[in-house]
Amino acid sequence: MPEVVLTDVAKRYGQTVAVESMSLTIGSGELVALLGPSGCGKTTTLRMVGGFVPLSAGRITVGGRDVSALPPSRRNMGFVFQNYALFPHMTVAQNVAFGLQMRRFGRDDTARKVTQALNRVRLDAYAERYPRQLSGGQQQRVALARALVIEPDVLLLDEPLSNLDASLRQEMKIEIRQLQQSLGLTTIFVTHDQDEAMSTADRMVLMYRGRVEQAGPPAEVYARPRSQFAARFLGVANLLAGSMTLDGTEFMPKTGPMLRLRGQRQIRGDAIFALRGEEIGLTTGTVPENVNCLGGRIGIATFHGSTVEYHVMTDAGITLISRVPAPAVGGAPVLPCDTRVSLHWKPESGVVVAAENG
Repeated sequence: MPEVVLTDVAKRYGQTVAVESMSLTIGSGELVALLGPSGCGKTTTLRMVGGFVPLSAGRITVGGRDVSALPPSRRNMGFVFQNYALFPHMTVAQNVAFGLQMRRFGRDDTARKVTQALNRVRLDAYAERYPRQLSGGQQQRVALARALVIEPDVLLLDEPLSNLDASLRQEMKIEIRQLQQSLGLTTIFVTHDQDEAMSTADRMVLMYRGRVEQAGPPAEVYARPRSQFAARFLGVANLLAGSMTLDGTEFMPKTGPMLRLRGQRQIRGDAIFALRGEEIGLTTGTVPENVNCLGGRIGIATFHGSTVEYHVMTDAGITLISRVPAPAVGGAPVLPCDTRVSLHWKPESGVVVAAENG
């Protein structure tokens, strides 16, 4: 599969900048997730790659071929829309065959390829049904089959799971990943759901205000955010405003005691200490040695199945969120509100980033 290269790509609508000077390479056979809040430019970027939105500046190449000015029909890309965009008056087989017919494949070749595509998504028994007779998950599989049947160079997925319920979303997420890996397809996946991005992608591109905020393997972006926005958007993060000491070994919050640091890059001026909830231990007993520690009382306790989220009002006057494994079946219950606890974390936990305006 070819690689996709975006070089200084931009999209402007009058004075409004949707995407600004974006450069990105999607490797051959790689699945890259574009992640970010609504309005960050991720869908616009995907549509520029697909040819549905013209570029205001920059260049897009696929396998070394400049496709910037080509219409969608000449880019050989499979596209799965958020609402699936199936033709309601066509059967499943006719929907899947549509792209082949536009490319003037013969009847026999079309029938063979449609059968293969429906087998791949386990819908061969539904070939003569209409979209209205299918569930949401089945409709999504039809949309996938239609995108894959043309044997695309690149697969583009625009929020393909957003219309599904939670359990089906989990199932389809795994199926999409398995299909992508088995076919070795270069794939761009747009989502606002961090769990989808982290569990599906080889690489995650976090976008904010039309720019790439941070890109890298999901575990790296999650564990080591490079900005206040990245820390806040991904996961449950506790953000403490303050500054670092000159030697970088301590953080001085605006509220609360000095915190020990280890292995942090030096940030000059106003800074934010970002600490994930799962990095904070919680105990009613003895605190481990050589850790940062704050005492307090539980304000809110929320059960999440495998974890319990505790909001603790500390003696320092700040609320911290700790996520700890849920008690085993038959074990100790979730701690009630107002329980006196100690929060603790290692000096190497968390990350210090520059403070942003607002």
